[in-house]
Amino acid sequence: MPGIKKLDLNDPDTKSVDIVAGNIDALKALFPDAFTEGKIDFEVLKGLLGTAVDERDEKYGLNWHGKRRARQIALTPSAGTLLPCPDESVDWDTTQNLMIEGDNLEVLKLLQKSYAAKVKMIYIDPPYNTGKDFVYPDDYRDSMNNYLQLTGQLEGGRKIGSNTDASGRFHTDWLSMMYPRLRLARTLLRSDGLIFVSVDDSEAASLKQIMSEIFGEENFLAAIAWEKRYTRSNNAKRFYSLKDTIIVFRKSESVSVLREARTDKSKDIYSNPDDDERGDWTSSSYVNPATKAQRPNLVYPVQNPFNKKMVDHPTHAWKYGISEHQRHVQEDRLWWGQKGDAKFPRLKNFLEEMQDGVVPIDLWDYKTTGTTDEGGAEVKSLFGEAVFDNPKPTKLVQRMLGLAPNSQGREIIIDFFAGSGTTGHAVMKQNAADEGNRRYILVQLPEPLGLESKEQKVAAEFCKKLGRPRTIAELTKERLRRAAAELRSENPMFVGDIGFRVFKLASSNIRAWESDAADLESSLLKNAEHLVQGRTEQDVLYELLLKLGLDLCVPIEVKTIAGKSVHSIGGGALIVCLGDGLTKDVIEPLASGIVTWRATLAPAVDMRVVFKDSGFADDIAKTNMAAILSQNGITDVRSL
Repeated sequence: MPGIKKLDLNDPDTKSVDIVAGNIDALKALFPDAFTEGKIDFEVLKGLLGTAVDERDEKYGLNWHGKRRARQIALTPSAGTLLPCPDESVDWDTTQNLMIEGDNLEVLKLLQKSYAAKVKMIYIDPPYNTGKDFVYPDDYRDSMNNYLQLTGQLEGGRKIGSNTDASGRFHTDWLSMMYPRLRLARTLLRSDGLIFVSVDDSEAASLKQIMSEIFGEENFLAAIAWEKRYTRSNNAKRFYSLKDTIIVFRKSESVSVLREARTDKSKDIYSNPDDDERGDWTSSSYVNPATKAQRPNLVYPVQNPFNKKMVDHPTHAWKYGISEHQRHVQEDRLWWGQKGDAKFPRLKNFLEEMQDGVVPIDLWDYKTTGTTDEGGAEVKSLFGEAVFDNPKPTKLVQRMLGLAPNSQGREIIIDFFAGSGTTGHAVMKQNAADEGNRRYILVQLPEPLGLESKEQKVAAEFCKKLGRPRTIAELTKERLRRAAAELRSENPMFVGDIGFRVFKLASSNIRAWESDAADLESSLLKNAEHLVQGRTEQDVLYELLLKLGLDLCVPIEVKTIAGKSVHSIGGGALIVCLGDGLTKDVIEPLASGIVTWRATLAPAVDMRVVFKDSGFADDIAKTNMAAILSQNGITDVRSL
């Protein structure tokens, strides 16, 4: 007989992705012989893998005390949720952008089901390991409880502290913080996705090593030197840093070619002095920096077609092999000057062939990508005060966006150390500039701002003036609101998305069983309602979206059927009714209405229907509902 399965906190559908279980299933599919009574027999597995197994005691790689624990943190599912906050949002009903307030470790876990392999680009500017910046202390046994303590939502909370070098774990604490977040970030990237991470010299080498481990050495693309300032200071004792490093990795070999847009200035170098029918061109040297002795295979005579003389460079080789040179001759690509009197040839490069862009370089100067001073000026122009220290300029992120072209629908851009909100601002600006439709997902911890702190006083006072909680996340949201308003004012013809939906990390809406051995009757009554008291219907709806793998911006339609509110999510992929009073008189018309609506919606996938367990008057009503829906082809029915 059909029934309704009750969902509780032990059910996989109420948690984020169980990465360990997924890994085991994948291994079992590949090597079923390596499993005995459901457990992995590593001796058998090693035999199946043969020489691919590395059993050396000493191996190349970066290790630190706490690395195993950091790996466990990434694998532990989250039982939290994201609560919707329409009142703090902009254009809630239409926007596809997300601003999530919470610990990014938990949020990244919660995003796995809905956004795995869907993100085009990730940019993060994590706290640098200076001894002053906040480092997220994680607890893999109960990360959600850890977050609630840190943000003062539970009594006996923990203090947010600094990673001082006096702790003896100056580097290991930072690496342990970054490692699980980068592991989770990788699964969110599409096969053609890119990740950019800003870092200073204190951790640049270590960061590249752990990213090589997580993403694969073969997927390293660049360590970009970004000229963050151009004025020199004599206050430094030794070297004064003018640059930061941006480590760049791809998700896979799907990114085989990278190009960035050619600027208008670069197009100015193209012309057509010989009226070539292929259009404007520019030329590049044919002479190799390497000497003849260094590259003897690139030494051969070249004929000048004007005077038929053979030309050979006295000391240097040519840039191209003989077969490629012959192709250049056949295609008339060698330029010997207007009158053929050039000493050596140059290669013609046609603008039409270069429209896809130019090869990016790993030195980004301040003129094209801005400076931290410019980033600060952007923030000050929006707020009237310097509420953030050294924010990244939007031009820097826009240049990264240029390397992840907006080609397949609404490309998703993620920044899970959102800080000042530069990434969200940059996405909106770039969409306005190239008529793109990228969407962003930002995550920021509601890190408290202290009025007594010299560094935080301006920001804390600003939040107080706005009447909002004194946290960095509040300033992030306010930056997005003000940037959107400015963008609309400066670009009145731009009709793109400048809104954002706010969500806040919280414990699950589904209650855990709370027993009291001394008062069993009271325990039974208290746990009869399976949902957390005070949570709204909308709160539960969005947890269902997350846990069932639907986009947080998927359309939701509401109808009243048999006097009860019924929600259709994702075009009928999910139907939810959280109403009370589901008696035998209500069951039949409600079930009939759901069946009729399903026929109208005609979802592309099997429909799932979810009810509130305590909404049913009794077990008979619950059984009848399951039976009617099953008779009409709806068999996936659950209750909360």
